Parts: sequence; C-alpha cells; structure tokens
Amino acid sequence: MNGILPVFRRNLRESWRSLLGWTVGLAAVLFLYLPLYPSIGGNGQMQDIIDALPKQLVETIGYDQISSGAGYTQSTFYGLMGFLLLTIAAVIWGSAAIAGAEESGRAELDLAHGIGRGQYALESALAVLVRLLWLGAFSGVVVRALNDSAGLDLEGWHIVGASAALTGLAFLTASAALFAGAATGRRIWATGVGAGIAVVGYILQALAKQSKDLDWMNALSPYAWVYRQSPLAEGVDPGGLALTWGLAVAFVVASALALRARDLRG
Repeated sequence: MNGILPVFRRNLRESWRSLLGWTVGLAAVLFLYLPLYPSIGGNGQMQDIIDALPKQLVETIGYDQISSGAGYTQSTFYGLMGFLLLTIAAVIWGSAAIAGAEESGRAELDLAHGIGRGQYALESALAVLVRLLWLGAFSGVVVRALNDSAGLDLEGWHIVGASAALTGLAFLTASAALFAGAATGRRIWATGVGAGIAVVGYILQALAKQSKDLDWMNALSPYAWVYRQSPLAEGVDPGGLALTWGLAVAFVVASALALRARDLRG
C-alpha cells in the first residue's frame, strides 16, 4: 500500500455507500420529526397529556421539556433517534476497523506490506472519526435549516454544541469497539464493548433520574456527561464534552498500543 494514509484513504473509499445510507437515514428522521413540533411539542394539549404521566417516566424518556423547541429537538433527535442511529453506525464501523479486518485476513496482509501496527490502528480510527464527524455536522446543518420553518427557536451555537456532543458520544462508542477489537481480534467482543458503553451509559442516566439517591450514576454515564445540561437550551457542558472526547482519544491510543502488543490471529 502506497501513498499518504493508505489505510485511511481506502477505508473512506470503500465505505462511501454506507456513509451515504446513514446520511439519508438521518435526513429522513430529521425531516420526519422536526416539522411536527408545532402540532406536537408546541401543542398545549400534548403538554397536558405529558403532565398526566408519572414524573419519573417523563424525565426518563426526556419529555419533561418537550413543549419547547430545544426540549423537543433534544428528546426526539439528539437524545433518542440521532443517538441511536449514530451509535449503531459507530459500533459497526468501530468493530469492523480492526477486529473485522483481522478476522477477514486483510489486516495481516496490510501489515505485511510495511504498515506499522500503531499506524494501522490510528488510521482506522481516523477513518471512523471522519465519517462520524460528517454525520454529526450534517445533522446540525439540517437542524439549522429546519429551525425557522419548524418554529424551534434554537440558537446556532447551541446546535453546534449539541452536534459536537452527539458526535463525541458516537466516537466514544466507536473507539471503545476499536480498542476491544485491537485487544482481542474478535469482532463479537468489539461489538459487545462498543454497544455496551452506549447502552450502559443510557441506562445509568435513566436510573439516576428516578431518585436523588441515584444521582451518583450520572458520573459514570457518558450520556449524562454531555446531556445532563441541555446543550440546546443552556449550551453544552464544556467539562462533560471534554471528558467524552478525551476518553475517546484515550481508547484510540490504547488501541494502537494493544495492537502492537499481541500477535494477530491466523
């Protein structure tokens, strides 16, 4: 393999169709949900229905602020459908990057052509990151485009912060999958670890909302790090955002070290 960043370039070249599919999927979700805000989130009758539900249930599903444009967008997209779609994409890409390539024999072939193991891991992570950055940026652009017509009344920088938070959560999931794949060479382990980070984080923040005695769980939840303070209403929490991205980068570095420290599976 020749040229600059060969693994990175090949991964992007071979994944453009799937990236296009995820982009279309995000667009479909955004164009389905956000234009409905005036008739759902902004409807006083809907708020009456929500007020009749148990408070813990409403807070768990994120509908406690659904009557505002920021709350509606957060609860329907950034905290739910967008989070779900980017998490799935992150798990698929992260588990395939090293573990999938090793199981198929491609990683061994690439390394035999003079690519260092650390370089292989870092370029694989960069390819995943670029795809997730595209999805996060695209989501933010669509939200901004629908902001006025849907009556969401969102501030531009808050949209940027929410998109950065969503992308950071997805990259943390992907980098965890990447690390598990680099450490074990097994795609099933990479998938389990990546999905586990996302699922456990979501469950912990949901449980924390049930009682003040469980509030400590928020400290263990990446989802709570970036979403406990509403990024669309109040602006993203810089500490939580930095922690999420920092942990993701740490997983990437650990992936490079783990891949260098073991023999590939035949």
